Amino acid sequence: MDAPATTPFSTLIRTASHEQHTEAENSSFMSDMLGGRLGVAAYRRYTEQLWFVYQALESASGVLADDPVVGPFIRPELTRSAELERDLAHLGGPGWRTGITPLPATAAYAARIEECVRDWPAGYVAHHYTRYLGDLSGGQIIRGTAEKTWGFARKGDGVRFYVFEGIPNPAAFKREYRELLDALPLDDLEKQRVIDECKRAFALNTAVFRELGEEFPLSA
Repeated sequence: MDAPATTPFSTLIRTASHEQHTEAENSSFMSDMLGGRLGVAAYRRYTEQLWFVYQALESASGVLADDPVVGPFIRPELTRSAELERDLAHLGGPGWRTGITPLPATAAYAARIEECVRDWPAGYVAHHYTRYLGDLSGGQIIRGTAEKTWGFARKGDGVRFYVFEGIPNPAAFKREYRELLDALPLDDLEKQRVIDECKRAFALNTAVFRELGEEFPLSA
């Protein structure tokens, strides 16, 4: 990919993955959920899938905290697992862990994150970027829809996953995050591999939405 050397990496990664990002956002499941056309059971099932993904993503924090590539991205204010568990307890009661299962696409998504943790830290950055910057951006639309559709308290139990208490200024945080991307100590070939992994991350996410859509068809 011949791009001007002056183009920031954060711009390259955003523009190169735009098509996959749009496909994920426009999946039938997400469109139906954001349109208020699905019941709270679908939202709960979606939140369960997020828990499996974030277990894979955040179990790497200790392993990669000192990694020269990943280390700067490991920020405690981003951590979502505790908030997800609080939401799931609200949605499913204290025994919410009993019987929850990852969809096949979710298991594949989590396995790919774990593979990057083990074998390719720069690839982990692609997954970190697609998840957390998405949570800080489009995730806020999901929160608003959930509050309105299913009556959750504003920024309360049920939607705490989308509430970043430690980030009072999301716009400034995202700007700093993009500066970290621009400063990644990678050559052009490795940066292209990270861009490709970012596309793969969106495709894995889209596959989860597809399977959720099969489980919760609008006609049901």
